Amino acid sequence: MIADRMLRDLLPTSFTAVPCVSIQRQAKIEEAIGLLIPYLESMADSLIVTGDSNEPIGVVGGREIVEKVLANPSRSVFEGEIEKIMSPTVTHISGTSTIRNIIQDWQKTGRAFSILPNALGGFSVISARKMLEVGKISMTDMRISELPKKKIHTFSTNSTINEVINAMLKNKTRKILLENTNQFVSDRIIIEKIASDLNYLRNTGNFLDLPVTGFGLEYAKVITKDIMVNELASIMFGMQHPYAVYHDQVISPWDICLALLSERMEEYD
Repeated sequence: MIADRMLRDLLPTSFTAVPCVSIQRQAKIEEAIGLLIPYLESMADSLIVTGDSNEPIGVVGGREIVEKVLANPSRSVFEGEIEKIMSPTVTHISGTSTIRNIIQDWQKTGRAFSILPNALGGFSVISARKMLEVGKISMTDMRISELPKKKIHTFSTNSTINEVINAMLKNKTRKILLENTNQFVSDRIIIEKIASDLNYLRNTGNFLDLPVTGFGLEYAKVITKDIMVNELASIMFGMQHPYAVYHDQVISPWDICLALLSERMEEYD
């Protein structure tokens, strides 16, 4: 089973390829957002917060940002220190960690994000996106129709940002589909809108009442054939923001992570 193989054996040249982006504990939330936007989903989903000796003391991602904005939708929220909203849970792994151990850690923390030391003396990141690389080199007869089906969370053209953020947090998801389409909104899209068009809410008094459809929705990849899971992992690995729809299923990198725990996901001889 590929789940019982060590990370460094499966990805010997690339397991430390994604650098850890960090921010000091006293930095403003606005600064963190500036770092987070180009990083979200395209490489990983979080930043590491560091202490006075540059040691990792916490994690901040899209979830922490939108949760804070929901509680205080005003300019002042972005002037607070990042340490006040970070999660204090940092998951450390090594090259000898198995795929199973890494994913099981993520199941416990609710965040697909770990750091490991690299040859430069710093840290690299392993995330759900990195596991797509493992998925695409796996050998399997498992088709995407066999992946566990989960409830598809949707919003309507009349939905507000308030309703969407609440739905994301309640259902522990970072993406929600526009009903009857393959368009979606994500925490990244909302944060980008706040930082760019809305200038960190400097002149926006009714942010939570804004319609989501004005937030530049993106399109999930529509899969029409019941392909193998490793084929889908390969397709998603090539996407900047991986998300796919197959009939009545939505598939994210996390679904590929869970599939990697199956005995039907094996390593090529």
